[in-house]
Amino acid sequence: MYASRTTQFIVGIFAILGIVALAILSLSLGKIPLFPPPGYTLYSSFDNISGLKTGDQIQLAGVQVGKVVNIGIKDYRALVALRVNEGVQIDSDAIAAIKTSGIIGDKYVSIQLGPSDHYLKDGDTIRQTQSAFVLEDAIGQLINSSGSSNSSGKDNSSSGNSGDSSKDSKSNSNCNCADTNVAKTPEKPKK
Repeated sequence: MYASRTTQFIVGIFAILGIVALAILSLSLGKIPLFPPPGYTLYSSFDNISGLKTGDQIQLAGVQVGKVVNIGIKDYRALVALRVNEGVQIDSDAIAAIKTSGIIGDKYVSIQLGPSDHYLKDGDTIRQTQSAFVLEDAIGQLINSSGSSNSSGKDNSSSGNSGDSSKDSKSNSNCNCADTNVAKTPEKPKK
């Protein structure tokens, strides 16, 4: 009851085809192209890339024109390598900005063209950049600024009287009492 050689050969072919299909599927789901499109690489440095990663899109006028291929550190700044598709020309006055799709969506690099007639070539650097907007930092600054304004200002609403409070504060300033907030108990009438 052994399988014939033809059956073994056919099963082997299907197994190999299944492995190849699984490899192609995993590469496409991982957004790893088998044959990257022809293009050129540009570089740009940012103070903060805040969640940008390799494989994220590069957009020009809202259209995908490339991908981020590498991220590293150079001179304490994030150095991003941008792979731009062939046929897309970016001028030397262009601005590269890191933006977010929606409020908490994926990051991408947005390219805004400038007025220059000089176009960048493979290996050139986009000089003008705009770092990512970090929502957590903005909320932290908002909280810190509102907290410092309340603690530095005096709350005059607890004084109770809006009349001549300067006389009361002057008369109480010479008091050497241990506890000025203790309420006095009324004396009992004598019989």
